[in-house]
Amino acid sequence: MKQVLSQQEIDSLLAAVQSGEIDSEELEEAEKPKIKAYDFKRPVRLSKEYISTLTMIFEEFAKIAGNLLSTQIRSNVGIQLASIEQVSFDEFIHSVPRFTWMNIFHSNPLEGVQVVELNPQVTLQMIELLCGSSDIIESKDFLEKEIFTEIELAILEEVSLSFQKAFKTSWADIMELETNLDAMETNPQMLQSMSPNEPVVLTTFTVTLLGNQSFMNLCIPYIFFEKILDKLSFRNWFHTEKGNTHLDSEQLEQNLQSVQVNTEVMLGQTKMTLDNFLQLEVGDIIQLDGKTSQPLIMSVENLPSYFVKPGLKGKNMAVEVLENIGGETS
Repeated sequence: MKQVLSQQEIDSLLAAVQSGEIDSEELEEAEKPKIKAYDFKRPVRLSKEYISTLTMIFEEFAKIAGNLLSTQIRSNVGIQLASIEQVSFDEFIHSVPRFTWMNIFHSNPLEGVQVVELNPQVTLQMIELLCGSSDIIESKDFLEKEIFTEIELAILEEVSLSFQKAFKTSWADIMELETNLDAMETNPQMLQSMSPNEPVVLTTFTVTLLGNQSFMNLCIPYIFFEKILDKLSFRNWFHTEKGNTHLDSEQLEQNLQSVQVNTEVMLGQTKMTLDNFLQLEVGDIIQLDGKTSQPLIMSVENLPSYFVKPGLKGKNMAVEVLENIGGETS
């Protein structure tokens, strides 16, 4: 809120202007709003189009991470995307508990670090399961916990590898990344990897384990996205400039050659009464509607495709293809 001047201050200011101690042009300059340069090619916030693409990527991350963790701890872990927000790094730090598990890694060749923060309740349950516990673990058992032991941190390093692998795989369609663990922290106030005003994309996930639900956060600085903004566009996500080459066509044709299809040859049709049908005996002759001089029809996947002539090949029945009718019978 602007400071309100007293009457005495106003009189002193006017007197100073009249005496020439203060230049009136300087006052006008001070009243002008300050203008800050803004580069529209490099905005500090991602557009809705980019967020839509990130939603697909982070949903894939959640699915992969859930599968990897379920296999690792031998218990079902459900991870679902809850929200994507654009906040400052300081806001993220103040939104997480004082005691938590944060693993910090970077992904070459992109800049910046990524932070995965997982609620200690779920983290300690994972440690118990990895240590062989098969009982129902009550979350209240961890309420008084305030620090991880060295052994627990060593176990969590293996869990961190699953998050790194999931992150790398989820970005594979955009760019090949090489993720490396930098550090693990338990106190968010000790995290000094970014400046407080650094814009970040904060992705929140719900994590369900042993009937308990908690939250996991993935914090990525804006600088991470700067080099790949064009690849986050829906237009580039679903479109490729690479055309079909001659080798692609050959490979497609080769793959189609091994596809199995059903073929049928119909000798003919006829109608008879039920009484005649019930009196059929071995040696009886059934007259069909076609003539022996007419070609038969061979169908491929129930679609009439060729005129054929019946015959023998060795001891097997066979047909000779006479004409391609292309699905037409007339």
